[in-house]
Amino acid sequence: MKIAAITEDGKTISQHFGRAPYYLVLTVEDGKIVQRELREKLGHAQFVNLPHPEEQPGQPHGMDTASHNKHLQMAEAIADCEALLCRGMGMGAYESMKARGIRPVVTDIPSIDEAVMAYTAGTIIDQVDLLH
Repeated sequence: MKIAAITEDGKTISQHFGRAPYYLVLTVEDGKIVQRELREKLGHAQFVNLPHPEEQPGQPHGMDTASHNKHLQMAEAIADCEALLCRGMGMGAYESMKARGIRPVVTDIPSIDEAVMAYTAGTIIDQVDLLH
């Protein structure tokens, strides 16, 4: 199975999905990490010149159609992954990943390796209270 984590350094999970420059994609076989691949990730920097519609009062971050399309573009690089580990993201990105067939998991575990092992063991907790 392949699991992606957002990262800046290839070792820790970034706290903000939109700002992280990379995905670290880990291939896990028989409970062991057998391969690592650092992939570039689209983010806020690439979309800064595109229109960003105003959110309506009470609307979660990134739930508009334009944001959904951006999130789907961001997901293309990890279309072969079953899950995405992050330490924070907007509700729109979270829902867009699910729509793309990628399970987003918001965790408080900073180490990529530890979070991947917790995911494969089924012990990781999806902390949706960290969504914004």
